[in-house]
Amino acid sequence: MIIGVPKEIKNNENRVSLTPGGALELIRRGHRVLVQHDAGRNSGLPDEIYEKQGCEILPTIEDVYKNAEMIIKVKEPIEQEYDLIQPNQLVFTYFHFASHEPLTKAMIKSDAICLAYETVKDSKGGLPLLIPMSEVAGRMSIQAGASYLEMPHKGRGILLGGVPGVQPAHVLILGGGVVGTQAAKMAAGLGAKVTILDINLDRLRYLADILPANVTTLYSNEYNIRNLVKSHDLIIGAVLIPGAKAPNLVTRDMLKTMRPGAVLVDVAVDQGGCIETCKPTTHADPTFVIDDIVHYCVANMPGAVPYTSTVALTNATLPFAIQLAEKGWKKACTENAALKEGLNVVNGKVVYKAVANAFDLEYSNVDDVLA
Repeated sequence: MIIGVPKEIKNNENRVSLTPGGALELIRRGHRVLVQHDAGRNSGLPDEIYEKQGCEILPTIEDVYKNAEMIIKVKEPIEQEYDLIQPNQLVFTYFHFASHEPLTKAMIKSDAICLAYETVKDSKGGLPLLIPMSEVAGRMSIQAGASYLEMPHKGRGILLGGVPGVQPAHVLILGGGVVGTQAAKMAAGLGAKVTILDINLDRLRYLADILPANVTTLYSNEYNIRNLVKSHDLIIGAVLIPGAKAPNLVTRDMLKTMRPGAVLVDVAVDQGGCIETCKPTTHADPTFVIDDIVHYCVANMPGAVPYTSTVALTNATLPFAIQLAEKGWKKACTENAALKEGLNVVNGKVVYKAVANAFDLEYSNVDDVLA
């Protein structure tokens, strides 16, 4: 199979979808890997390293899309890429369709096969291709939050961990999944007082066992959230419903009850966000202020640490990419239930129910397109 690795062109997206080591594994199996010039440079991976592994370096993004059978990306295609995608071309990347109707309709029109990292689901219900970036984003959410609590960034002017004789910051984390757990570990490690909410009691029991004493677990409901936002300095949105838009847990009216200079970090913003007033921002312009509350809503947080993120992502995606290259998408998805869950749009048909429901689109059963 001919595999294309285009350079990411989303604002301040510095990751690349495949490391030279990952490319070598595909080349060893007889596949061709086409890498756009400088695709890996911002991740510390220049063209020369890819060439040494046998990759072909192409000058433009158009060349990569034109010649590849499978495109491996990091982020969803942006508008400039829509017309480059070809019918029957397999695009393997993060799509987050349910929060982006224009992208969904463009991919339907493209007649391509869109296999989304974020909905690939294993037999235990885990999301193996989302986990590594969730781990990065969860940890980064606390770094970002701690920074934006500083007065020069319009925050409350409070040190996350405090000092002897001074109370630490209070951190509220909405969601006890991978993002929330990593955020809690980081915040607790810095000395903050942490409260983590979830609706799964088994998960709360697990978190209570593994997290340190300065972390409190609490059942998530509107009553608790409304009370807690009043007294917390940093609030992390860490809610994910696979393939669907996240619910709004922090509403606009709650902002007026919060401490001026408190910080909201919505890690779920690329899936619609769980904070009503959040909208996607970029690393170039990461924050905005509403009702004296600082909002940090960067949709590609791991892009700020591209080397770590690129290696972590390739570690997770490569086994699936190999299967797709070896067997073709249809056979691979038929034989691997996890990959089948990743199919969202196939040859103009929406085959993931949550995406169809998000925009009232016609839904087609995935088994029918695989038949």
